[in-house]
Amino acid sequence: MSEKFRRESQHIVDLREWGQWFETANRDVAQTHIGEVRISTVFLGFDHSFGQGSPRLYETMIFGGPHDGYQDHYSSRIEAAAGHARAVALVEEKERV
Repeated sequence: MSEKFRRESQHIVDLREWGQWFETANRDVAQTHIGEVRISTVFLGFDHSFGQGSPRLYETMIFGGPHDGYQDHYSSRIEAAAGHARAVALVEEKERV
């Protein structure tokens, strides 16, 4: 089972505590809309590294457009914010072409 984390402290918590937090947490890091395309970066609350390296706790995804389904994962909020900006630039570049 993946380890569960809370955004405030990014420490491991038990499943019950995590579930209670997850129900009401605002996990958004950034949301950007460019035309019909949505770029979303969120705190996942659980590790997506699957035992390969440092915990991957954040995710950026692109919904719609030529990059639909794009995703990337990050270990920190700072990395996630930078990754969101890269995804926005990727969509904006395609929109200019």
